[in-house]
Amino acid sequence: MDEQRDSVAELPLARFLARCHAEFSRDRSGEVASYIPELALADPAHFGIAVTTVDGYVYEIGDSTVEFTIQSISKAFVFALALETVGAERVESIVGVEPSGDAFNSIRLGSDNRPFNPMVNAGAIACTGLICEREQDGAFDWLLQALSRFAGRRLEVDEPTFRSERETGDRNRAIAYLLRNHGVLQGDVDKVLDVYFRQCALRVSARDLSVMAATLAHKGRNPLTGEQVVSSYAVARTLSVMTSSGMYDSAGRWVYRVGIPAKSGVGGGIVASLPSQLGLGTYSPLIDDQGNSVRGLRTCEALSTHFGLHMLNRVGDVRTCIAASYDVGSVSSRRSRPPREQAILEAHHGDGAILELTGALSFGNIEYVSRRIRNLRAGLRYLILDFRRVPSVSEASLRLLADVLDDLAQAHVEVVFSGIPRGTPIEQSLSEWLTDRPAVRSIGLLDEAIEWAEDRIIHSETGDLELGTSTDLHEQELLRGLDDDELCALKALLVQREYRTGERLISAGETASSLMFVMSGIVSVRLQSGVRLATLSAGMAVGEMALLETARSADVWADTKVVCLDLALDAFARFRASHARAGEKIMANLARLLAKRLIVANNKIEVLASY
Repeated sequence: MDEQRDSVAELPLARFLARCHAEFSRDRSGEVASYIPELALADPAHFGIAVTTVDGYVYEIGDSTVEFTIQSISKAFVFALALETVGAERVESIVGVEPSGDAFNSIRLGSDNRPFNPMVNAGAIACTGLICEREQDGAFDWLLQALSRFAGRRLEVDEPTFRSERETGDRNRAIAYLLRNHGVLQGDVDKVLDVYFRQCALRVSARDLSVMAATLAHKGRNPLTGEQVVSSYAVARTLSVMTSSGMYDSAGRWVYRVGIPAKSGVGGGIVASLPSQLGLGTYSPLIDDQGNSVRGLRTCEALSTHFGLHMLNRVGDVRTCIAASYDVGSVSSRRSRPPREQAILEAHHGDGAILELTGALSFGNIEYVSRRIRNLRAGLRYLILDFRRVPSVSEASLRLLADVLDDLAQAHVEVVFSGIPRGTPIEQSLSEWLTDRPAVRSIGLLDEAIEWAEDRIIHSETGDLELGTSTDLHEQELLRGLDDDELCALKALLVQREYRTGERLISAGETASSLMFVMSGIVSVRLQSGVRLATLSAGMAVGEMALLETARSADVWADTKVVCLDLALDAFARFRASHARAGEKIMANLARLLAKRLIVANNKIEVLASY
């Protein structure tokens, strides 16, 4: 643990938190809560800070692992669990969502006889009551397991604090009986309060709170365990109420100065959750008149002010959601095309367009994308949207994207999604919204999606892709310019070889002994990692780099049944000796092929570098 803290301490955020801890530790204002006797035993010197990012990285400083009782902080998480399990309609029928303007333990309900919100005691007891209705005698065990999933570890009850709260909890009993009198609370009041007192007496640390907050920030998914604890719907509603009512009577000032959804507890803890970024947990038992930790407040405000983390301080530009935009003429696939097919693609390059998207997609992003697509529409027949750099998509963006796809379908534009990893939340989100749109297909790799669009363009012009067409030797690009006598002499040196689909023609690392002319079929050149470098078809040479390098740099596989003519390097050396001019033509053709590849690569770099 000490070694981990030393490595974390080298990071900028860790240094900032350390400065906050050193400075605010000197602030001894506030008092330890004493209305619950066990809380009065807390050490006023304790002060811990922890921050957990949504990708599961934990920063911590000071007494971050010292345990204390969660108290009112539990209210936020129980509210989320009630929304998730009982349902929003039932929860909202008995608990409001408006700030109360009263103390957290006020014995007063709204004009409709509902608690003002779930962050005051009345609302929290009502939410616990809903869990008790659902789970009956197993309510607390269920809550314990659920709250433990938020923290990523099993939490335990501080029994002395539980007994102390139960023995001194007459005010909460008065609130509970008031709720029962108005039909808000059902069942045995003492049993509900027993569960409520136990949930408030759970032992947590600042580190635990930061993980729980990060779970809310991560749309309900615990960033350490990967478990989806509650839905994004429940999270959004919970964070909303935390924003307006989570900090007792100072909630308005909190939103104005800090602007991060938060909840405090009289035990000295504060939990704050910044959506899609981080969760913060602090512990210091010295609290102010409103029941908020003095040092925790200062830490939250310093973090928000220094780094501009106020939730309304949005600095994003929707235009940055497009990493690159181009057509199939600017950036082609790794499929090498014979001259006739290449000419078709050059003449119809505007038929296929690619938008590479990046970042978490919001409503504003997709609205901008929709306008960019509209500008592409003249002659557009195939659109590829690449999602490999997109970590998440909001529900609002999916709704708008669905409308965009409907418009494209009416305009007879076929759409392909690429780069969506299988089994990920983004795949699930897209499939749920877009399953009824047959014009949309998904292809794993962007390069394969571009090749699909190229094939469609060529097929629409020729009526036949001619993928397995045979060629004559004079059609080979590498042999362009050789006369009949030279071709006849070379043909005498060639050995025909056939390969089955999936068979390897060339292995990376082996010493090159020949080059091959593909007469029919399709082969792929791939790195050992599986990344495709090129796909070649009839009329193209494979392994031609053997004329320059002796070691094979990649594998070559047969994608279909393949027929090749193999030219041994020693046989080619004899041919060059007896046919010097033909040998010079072949080497000049090789230079032109390499130059063409370099030009294509430069075009790709230029297109991508412009974004």
